Amino acid sequence: MATTTAERVMQNTTDYHALNAMLNLYDASGRIQFSKDRDAVAAFMSAHVQPNSAIFASAQERLDWLVAGGYYDEAVLTRYEQAFVTDLFACASAYGFQFQTFLGAWKFYTSYTLKTFDGKRYLEHFPDRVVMVALTLAQGDEALARQLTDEMLSGRFQPATPTFLNCGKMQRGELVSCFLLRIEDNMESIGRAVNSALQLSKRGGGVAFLLSNLREAGAPIKRIENQSSGVIPVMKMLEDAFSYANQLGARQGAGAVYLNAHHPDILRFLDTKRENADEKIRIKTLSLGVTIPDITFRLARENARMALFSPYDVERLYGKAFGDIAVTEMYEQLVADARVRKTWISAREFFQTLAEIQFESGYPYIMFEDTVNRASPVAGRINMSNLCAEILQVNSASEFDENLDYARVGRDISCNLGSLNIAHTMDSPDFGRTVATAVRALTAVSDMSHIRAVPSIEAGNAASHAIGLGQMNLHGYLAREGIAYGSPEALEFTNLYFCAITWHALNTSMLLARERGQSFAGFAQSRYASGEYFAAYLEGDWQPKTQVVRTLFQRAGITLPTRDMWRQLRDAVMRYGIYNQNLQAIAPTGSISYINHATSSIHPVASKIEIRKEGKTGRVYYPAPFMTNDNLHLYQDAYDIGPEKIIDTYAEATKHVDQGLSLTLFFPDTATTRDINRAQIYAWKKGIKTLYYIRLRQLALEGTEIEGCVSCAL
Repeated sequence: MATTTAERVMQNTTDYHALNAMLNLYDASGRIQFSKDRDAVAAFMSAHVQPNSAIFASAQERLDWLVAGGYYDEAVLTRYEQAFVTDLFACASAYGFQFQTFLGAWKFYTSYTLKTFDGKRYLEHFPDRVVMVALTLAQGDEALARQLTDEMLSGRFQPATPTFLNCGKMQRGELVSCFLLRIEDNMESIGRAVNSALQLSKRGGGVAFLLSNLREAGAPIKRIENQSSGVIPVMKMLEDAFSYANQLGARQGAGAVYLNAHHPDILRFLDTKRENADEKIRIKTLSLGVTIPDITFRLARENARMALFSPYDVERLYGKAFGDIAVTEMYEQLVADARVRKTWISAREFFQTLAEIQFESGYPYIMFEDTVNRASPVAGRINMSNLCAEILQVNSASEFDENLDYARVGRDISCNLGSLNIAHTMDSPDFGRTVATAVRALTAVSDMSHIRAVPSIEAGNAASHAIGLGQMNLHGYLAREGIAYGSPEALEFTNLYFCAITWHALNTSMLLARERGQSFAGFAQSRYASGEYFAAYLEGDWQPKTQVVRTLFQRAGITLPTRDMWRQLRDAVMRYGIYNQNLQAIAPTGSISYINHATSSIHPVASKIEIRKEGKTGRVYYPAPFMTNDNLHLYQDAYDIGPEKIIDTYAEATKHVDQGLSLTLFFPDTATTRDINRAQIYAWKKGIKTLYYIRLRQLALEGTEIEGCVSCAL
């Protein structure tokens, strides 16, 4: 019987998954079969993508059809001459882009590309998506649209998922990645927070909330003692809100909550993530974060008790919300103030509990509060972070009437993210232009974002123009250049690379301020305006010490900023200002790393061949970028590298990044809670700002390891 078209497609579907799976098996000579993954890409494109792609007679017919059908936003296209638009699509198509891995192609066509409303046909390929993103963000600037197209097709710059997914589409979510909001100690603010969780979650954003201002369990309400239920019921309401607003069933809403270590509910807060927690308090899907001031470490070192202070009393007596005070600075004063109710716990037992919960669940995230605020060049207090622990911006409180209208709109936070691929950026024909183009693209996301459903978010974005330029593929680049992750040469490269990025990002923001005649609100009170920010760059020596690193930059044709360049930039910034309150944040790149073929963020790889569970498809295998059978020794994984070298790497980058860096710590299966505590203390001493997840390598089940399996060869 003849094979039908459907049967052939099904057979080929099996073929490309089978080819990809062979990547995880050594061949007869004991070598990884990298070619099988490239074959899987070719099979996927020919057997699945091409037969399921809509075909048009011309590029113009395609655009007309997509606009008429309600797929593309006509307002994006009409900002340009028609001839320019068709030429840009043609140039992008002729670029010759090819996915480097099967997972990259799979991710793009399942998660990013535009499809017909019935989901049966693809209406875009990668170059088409790139052009629509470029046209959207360039906002009518033809030169910027061409630059953005080039930077994205070359793999040098990759916008974050919300931006890359939604730009140019009529049916779309927001372009921003996530949001951070305060909750004040009153019912109106709590009610607004639940509504904000619903509104922002349905728009596709992850949301973090500050809980530190809420009065503790047992605190008085209207002077009646033992009335407050504390933070746990608020957490439950937020978790339910995120579960309800599940983006048309596509995925659960994503939320996080942050609490200060000296809040009286801190131990109950941590207990919500215990494996055996009572269902009345158990938090299943909400992420937890703890802000820890320096005083907590000092008390633990002295084996002293730590005081937990009533937020209700602090605000009543000192006129400041608990999240807005510097606990380290006020600790002795608050301890001595008999009017402030306090409870006592052992500081060491607090850290022991913290490690136990992280051992069980990976949570909580940690923000080292005083480190963050010492490093911030912007006036105001930072008291929380976001879902991925890399956004660190100042906020201010809103006030509400009884009907929940805003009596005063404060400033909450939104995150506009995108990342440079370090390897391709080092290969850029114009390093400065690459950084400048990325900064202008992310600034466009901020300029175009108007979250009217949550006025405090809109107000914060309008005042700050904050962005988060990130990086990825550090491990891939180092391995390509024959450098071991965490080695002295790797640390020096990381330091100087981020120094160069910072100079170009600040220079671009200064040019934006000069062009627009506008700086971010509060610039005059910042360490940029005083020139103080630049002292470290004018006093330090930011040039290579090793020949290896010197050669990397010389070969790339990159001029590292000299003291004179920093001096000139300082003078220009003090004269013109900068447009963006915040410029850099290193996010834990996931999906965009796969389509860009990059190692995630500036972490080492978790395994040489990563195994991903992709929906109903099953396992998909992903090889580390630039890995060959001859350089496998340079792809030592994060569990074997250990936390210290990862922390050392992040500490080098942290010197230059004005916000945070999403840092996950990896431990072997033999790790103890003591090992986790030691790593936390080491990170704090090295000036790390935040810690994201704790990851423990799982012991393989007896009899399940497959002989010859690359990903199992740990």
